[in-house]
Amino acid sequence: MDGVRMRKQPTKAPNGVQSKANGQAYSGDRSTVSTETTENIFLFWPNVIGYSRIVLAIASLYYMPLHPRTCSCLYSISCLLDALDGLAARQFNQATRFGAVLDMVTDRCTTSCLLVFLSSAFPRWSIVFQGLISLDFASHYMHMYATLTMGSGQSHKKIDQSRSRLLHLYYNNKTVLFIFCLFNELFFIALYLLSFSSPMLSPSLLPSGDKAAGTAQPGSPFHASSLIFATPGSAWAMELARANKMNSFWPWVLAGISSPVMLGKQVLNVVQLVKASKWLAEGDIKARQAAGLPRKR
Repeated sequence: MDGVRMRKQPTKAPNGVQSKANGQAYSGDRSTVSTETTENIFLFWPNVIGYSRIVLAIASLYYMPLHPRTCSCLYSISCLLDALDGLAARQFNQATRFGAVLDMVTDRCTTSCLLVFLSSAFPRWSIVFQGLISLDFASHYMHMYATLTMGSGQSHKKIDQSRSRLLHLYYNNKTVLFIFCLFNELFFIALYLLSFSSPMLSPSLLPSGDKAAGTAQPGSPFHASSLIFATPGSAWAMELARANKMNSFWPWVLAGISSPVMLGKQVLNVVQLVKASKWLAEGDIKARQAAGLPRKR
């Protein structure tokens, strides 16, 4: 063995993979090299439309306290884009779970923000608006959770007719879905506009001068100790600023036309909540039976 230089045998890479000088490996068959590209789900067209809806909704909230026309215009455009993102998803084959959740969350948040404003504008009916917010969030959350867990991750809009004919019609008929969502939002927009046209908030109907000061009780906006009402941003000052800014005729017309559909939408929310609860309960029963529960004593 002395004087004989031993040559190091090259190590063969498995499965036809050749070794490169830098220690990396590549396949001898270049046709098998993966050319897959990672898609950016966040930049899909339906999701970009969803982001624009959020921007418009935030802008409408900024103008909501004192600018009814600007707010209504921005809010309405944001709602109408809800139909456009669905069309874009089908046109470009870009339907995603993220987009579906983004769409639902945007709907819930925008409607809830408007209902919060209505609660302050019509404090006597605040419990009704609070109930509508709770029903809307509860029914859609339960429905989304039930379809994701019990429906093997299927879309919340894929409802079998045997489970609920009403929900099947609502989610699978695009015209029915559009009409219910449109008129539901129109009703709340009409109430919003009515908060700027109520004659009960007219400054001419409020007591003033010495009479107001002499008859005002502690806590009244006219009482000297109620300094909070003297600030421009107080609740009373905001109500006074909204008084008689719009004619009430068309808001009443919109409210009258859209109210039956709005009530129907709340019925659907109740049905959705009940059906989702029963579906989850069925899953709990099957899981308990699979685990041998309840155990016999």
